[in-house]
Formats: sequence, C-alpha cells, structure tokens
Amino acid sequence: MSEKSAHRFYRDPRFPHIEVRDVRDARDVGYARHSHDSFSIGIVTGGRSTYLHERGQDEVGAGAVVLMNPGAIHACNPVDSATWSYRMVHVDAAWLCRFQCELGVDAAGSLHEFGVTSTMDAALHGGVATLCDRFADSTEDEFARHEAIVELATALHERFPRRPLPARSIPPGLARVAEYIAANYAQPVSLAELCKVSGLSESHLVRSFKKRFGMTPHEYLIDQRIRHSRHELRRGRPIAELALELGFADQAHLQRMFKRIVATTPGQYRLSNGAPVSPPLSATT
Repeated sequence: MSEKSAHRFYRDPRFPHIEVRDVRDARDVGYARHSHDSFSIGIVTGGRSTYLHERGQDEVGAGAVVLMNPGAIHACNPVDSATWSYRMVHVDAAWLCRFQCELGVDAAGSLHEFGVTSTMDAALHGGVATLCDRFADSTEDEFARHEAIVELATALHERFPRRPLPARSIPPGLARVAEYIAANYAQPVSLAELCKVSGLSESHLVRSFKKRFGMTPHEYLIDQRIRHSRHELRRGRPIAELALELGFADQAHLQRMFKRIVATTPGQYRLSNGAPVSPPLSATT
C-alpha cells in the first residue's frame, strides 16, 4: 500500500478522550452504516463523498466539516470511487459533556447534541486540521495538543445553538429492542428473542427497526460489538480472546465485521499510532 493511500490513527495516552484518523486516499474503501459512542467531527480535504446520516444524504467536498452525534447512524463513501481524503477527530462523549458544563451549557447532565450534520465553516475546518496536525507531529508537546483540543471544543459551542435537541421519538417496542441489544451485545441474541422483547412480529420488527435506526436488528448488534471492540483493542486486548468474549464465532468473524465498519483490520487498528494502515483489499458497503 502506497504512502499516498495510507490510513493513520493517532492517539496520545495523556489524552485518552481523543482519537485522530487521517485518510489520504479512501477511493477503495467502503463503510457500512455504523455509529460511534463518541462525538465525531471530520473535515474533507480532497475529493467528494456521499454522507449518509439520520436526516438524509448529502454530497460533501473539500472544505466541508461533518458532525456526528454519539449513536448517530451514518456512512461516508467516495462519489464514483474517485479520490477522497478526510481527517476525523473522535471525542469521548463523557469528556465533552463535562467540558460543556464548564462552558455553562445546561444539558441536565447529558451531552448537548449538535443540530447540524455538515457545514462549510472555514474556521471550524481549520480547528480540526490544527488538532490533527498536533497529534500527527510526534515532536509536538503536551501543551500544544491540549490547547488544540480546548480550542476546537470551545469553537463548536460558539458556532452552534446550545439548546439540547428534542428527544427523538422511538416506538416503545423498538426502544426496548435497542436497549436489550445494548445490554446484551456480548451474548447470543436471536430474532425470536427480540420479538418477545418488542411484542412485534418478525417482519414488522425488522422492517420497523431498520426504518427507525437505519440498520436491521442484527446490524445494530454487530455495530454495538464493534464499538466495544475498538475500546478494548486500544487497551491492547488479544484479538482472539476479544472475538469470543463479544460473541463472534471466531477471530476471522470479528475481522470481517471490523473491516466492514472501520475499514481496517483489528490488528492494524490496535497497533497503529501514525504508522500507515492499509485498507482492506475489498471493502463492503
């Protein structure tokens, strides 16, 4: 894999609430619909991509900033497999919530979610780029990185309304299914079991859940497992052990699902901290 097309992750143990991803050429990468338990903000640095989110679909190009609230189902993929590059910052939701409280945002102890999915705000774009540069530069000191984090988090709240978004209405049966999966993602879960939880028929449950969440119940289960695997991989957990713990059939099964959502293998994700990471040979959208 050439230097041009390398994917990189950057982390600093002094700032465990931040993860940076730098993708120089993602033309061969496809992302299945997925979510993060972190708040995510990214910038498009080249090419164009289709940004699928809970409110619809946008085509975004160089200069665009995309925002993803925790739990928001989304997918970004290059337009017509053309060259596309981007940089992404994942921010721990609990840390961001505490930061909001320091700024005087009254969100009743929960994260204030942002009401925009994309913007062409040049200053915000620059803030993301600066933070990414600070983490990518191995010679940068702790002070500079910390300052870049604070400046970006502050800028977010200077540019967007600070009122919490209205609660999203979820039918009780579907809400119970989502809660059940979130609480039991590491256990065997069956469709029959979820029908009992929801009180819905198989066809109604699958159809209604996908319409509301953008994923089928099984896809939602896999997404929950991959979310947790990212946390554990950053701690250095053995992949085979983690695969069995999370309910995957084996290590190969975890690897396949991880590639579909994160576009790298679990081993590459765990070890990368600025080292080039090759995308999968064939990505599934």
